[in-house]
Amino acid sequence: MTIETAQLLTLAQWLSPAYPTGGFAWSHGLETAVAEGAVRDAAGFGAWLGDVLEHGAARSEALFLAEAHRAGGDEALARIDARARAFAPCAERLAETVEQGAAFARITAAIWGMDLPTLAQPVAVGRAAALAALPLEPVMALYLQGFAANLAAAAQRLVPLGQTDAQTALAARAPLIARIAAEAAAAGPDALSSTAFLADIAAMRHEPLQPRIFRS
Repeated sequence: MTIETAQLLTLAQWLSPAYPTGGFAWSHGLETAVAEGAVRDAAGFGAWLGDVLEHGAARSEALFLAEAHRAGGDEALARIDARARAFAPCAERLAETVEQGAAFARITAAIWGMDLPTLAQPVAVGRAAALAALPLEPVMALYLQGFAANLAAAAQRLVPLGQTDAQTALAARAPLIARIAAEAAAAGPDALSSTAFLADIAAMRHEPLQPRIFRS
């Protein structure tokens, strides 16, 4: 599916680390994994990232984004948002998606003049993309790329991981990101699942972690 240059620039702006959603503040449980020794080096981070993308929250968020993109009205959108919030496995992960989604909705509505209520992050992005007539699959691919890039940035501070190793791990997952985006774009809501249980447990165990840098 093709995307026009103007659409691509809009999408790149929305999913840029410079977009004020506060994505830099969240590690998605990675901080716990590093503190407990589950992720120690570039290979460990690459494996963690791949599992979260393919089996964890990244895949489920792509499916919520797709549902929101196809939602027929406010009632359907509200149901999708409620389901996305319910799918968060712990308080910090719920705060992560709700607070980033609220920030995304607020700034996007103000700049592009959209009727965009406060929604969980993937739901907000999916709804905004539909209102802007952005094609689904590129939106999902760049959303997943942004998700993975935030984790790579967190890994550089936590592991610690050098810039080259972090970007190598990210580049190596590009085919996986493209495949997940294509599969999720074609899938329905019944495909929703998450089996990255250790990542979810790490997010739960982060709540009492001290000292810590990130909010999740």
